[in-house]
Amino acid sequence: MIVITGASGKLGHAIADHALRRVPSAWLAAASRKPEHLDDLTNRGMDVHACDFADPESLGAAFADADKVLIVSVDKLGDEARTLHRNAIAACARAGVGRIFYTSHAGAKPVSSFAPASQHHATEADLAAAGPSFTALRHGFYAESCMAMIGDDLKAGSLRVPEDGPIAWTVRADLAEADAALLCSAETIDGPTPPLTATSAITMAEITQIASEITGRSIRYEIVSDEEWKDARIAAGLPEPYAEMLLGAFQAARDGDFAATDPLLGELLNRKPTSMREYLRGALA
Repeated sequence: MIVITGASGKLGHAIADHALRRVPSAWLAAASRKPEHLDDLTNRGMDVHACDFADPESLGAAFADADKVLIVSVDKLGDEARTLHRNAIAACARAGVGRIFYTSHAGAKPVSSFAPASQHHATEADLAAAGPSFTALRHGFYAESCMAMIGDDLKAGSLRVPEDGPIAWTVRADLAEADAALLCSAETIDGPTPPLTATSAITMAEITQIASEITGRSIRYEIVSDEEWKDARIAAGLPEPYAEMLLGAFQAARDGDFAATDPLLGELLNRKPTSMREYLRGALA
């Protein structure tokens, strides 16, 4: 049995969808804090379980009889995220799960300006110490996150950002398909995967140029100081902890933390991953 957590979220649901195309539904189960949102998976033959990383009892029931469990990382910051992941990992160990899959980040490292990268690395260490075999799926930075960060600015015609560095922006749909391929395969990768990324890493200046070409209008690009950018985001209503986290992404990019690429994603997809230009063509339409 393969259990996919976070199945009501965009990533988890997409992974479940691709898994259903690879193996019989009887081999799969979906788990979520919102199981009532998973009728479409139930209708396709998947078992569905209520599962909350903050409720260890719910985890035990969801993971019973599982050979593999996919832990989709939570969208929380700091110690809360690590605690929730630890709860899920411990529940897998108690249930006798053979292999844990975890959605990590290509920038995972012990110390990073981008706080989630350090958090992912800490969870990978928890996985290594837990007992069951594990695969840390080191996702490239989501292209969708880029649009959340700067999409409105691109559409408005002016991008003012801190100094950055190249990032291998990667489309979530490609990652979901690749995750399902590894999850459902008899062969897998032990420990952290190579970076699961698109084929190239690009800067914000290059994104601005691509967006200008796609939209047919000149988009202004300007580098501002870290503090000016953060203060502007806070003034626009973004909570300070999130403004600091996003600023950290620019700082980590300057350090080259997200520049690495690897052919593995394309090999798993059996095709070239979606490029940032292709993604922006749809996102800016």
